[in-house]
Amino acid sequence: MRVKWVRNGTGRRAYTAAPVQVRLDSSPAAESTADLLCLGIFDGDEIPAWLAETPGAEDVNASFKKLTVLRPGSPARVLIVGLGAEDEFDRERARVAASFGVRQAGRYEAGSLAWDVPGDASVAAAITGATILTAYRFDRLMSKEGRENGGAGPEQLILHGADGAEEFVETARVAAVAANRARDLQNLPANIADPAYLADRAREIATGSDAVEAEVLGPEQLAELGMGGLISVGDGSAKDPLLIVLRYEGAAGEEPLGIVGKAVTFDTGGISLKPSASMQEMKMDMSGGAAALEATAAIAELGLPLNLLTVVPAVENMPSGTATRPGDVITQLNGKTVEVNNTDAEGRLILADALTWCAREGAGRIVDLATLTGAVVVALGSTHAAVIGTDDELVEAIGEAGATVGELTWRLPLHPEYRDLMKGTVADLTNAAPKRKAGTITAAAFLREFIEEAGWAHIDIAGTSWDVGRPYVGKGPSGFGVRLLVELARRLAARS
Repeated sequence: MRVKWVRNGTGRRAYTAAPVQVRLDSSPAAESTADLLCLGIFDGDEIPAWLAETPGAEDVNASFKKLTVLRPGSPARVLIVGLGAEDEFDRERARVAASFGVRQAGRYEAGSLAWDVPGDASVAAAITGATILTAYRFDRLMSKEGRENGGAGPEQLILHGADGAEEFVETARVAAVAANRARDLQNLPANIADPAYLADRAREIATGSDAVEAEVLGPEQLAELGMGGLISVGDGSAKDPLLIVLRYEGAAGEEPLGIVGKAVTFDTGGISLKPSASMQEMKMDMSGGAAALEATAAIAELGLPLNLLTVVPAVENMPSGTATRPGDVITQLNGKTVEVNNTDAEGRLILADALTWCAREGAGRIVDLATLTGAVVVALGSTHAAVIGTDDELVEAIGEAGATVGELTWRLPLHPEYRDLMKGTVADLTNAAPKRKAGTITAAAFLREFIEEAGWAHIDIAGTSWDVGRPYVGKGPSGFGVRLLVELARRLAARS
């Protein structure tokens, strides 16, 4: 992949990979000039006649995930990808198949990769998104030697047989590139990607679009407003807590959709300190905020006809002599008091203030994304994110959007009894239920107390934002939520 120089927060200059370029080609796949051409075949199908006499053609296996490389001369290399039974083929299988093409391109140092698209425009979009996601590498903090040893992915994706798929492909391309930007934010260590860094990224997004405005509220403004959640979580850190806001206007005069993303740029647990094992991964506790920012940037780039109010409460959760103690009582923006009985349940405190502020600023419907509970990993693993909400139509739209792009959600209930588990002893609420019951749901029940009159859906992405293990995102950050939000915005805009 092509690279360009950027300056990172360590003061060193580093490389960052340029996005894969995508183009549609109406010529037959047999005439492709790509360094590697991918052809998918289903069980029972024969390979194309123009490849039938190629040495090795008899070894082709159409079972799902089976790969065969042929060398017909022109194109130089053809990767036959087994797609399995045709009636089992869907967009997810297309994404998995696309990931194999990228890996083979890397082995052959192929600068251009082509696909003979085995389906409609939605399949072309799935291949596009998965190719860009699979080609992602994070090596910008490595030495030159480390980067050179990392291999390279394709610079160009060519789609044959995708006539009429331009809009689908472009949406998938923009969303996948944005997801990779979110993965960069997730990957960056907390000594670089702190709240101020995220604020600078928001300003950069606004600078790049006439339709986006950025606003950043600092500690004095937060205190004046009464955002006790943000202030209390930030009290233990030398880094200032911030409320980062992006306003996108794509449909003048319409009520905005609110997007709220949790951004704890490093989470030690505070006084309720986390175990040291794997604590370095707690730089990813800002994954919801990263997704919210980069999805907004992608929606603005696509010019989707709706309005957004994106709110990212950004803070670092650290133990110190000024940190909030277990048992302290704080007052949130809406006036409700909370016993902070576990300082490692900090995400809900900052989200509470952000949700109230977002609703009061005019968002009639709000979606929040947060790496909120370990309990969701126990319940759903890394296959589904949990979605809980009060707005059935919005929850349903989130499920449909996620299924389209491969970022799956599963709805959990929100019975009034869960709210009872979050009642405080000396305050209105507690931030940590005394009984270990339904941890993901009780966290959402807490958030529900702060949504004002807005319709609301909460997405817990703690299990899906990191180490998902799918072939096209692998280990590490997944950028989960970016593509879902873009697809959700596209659907909501189409309905209005």
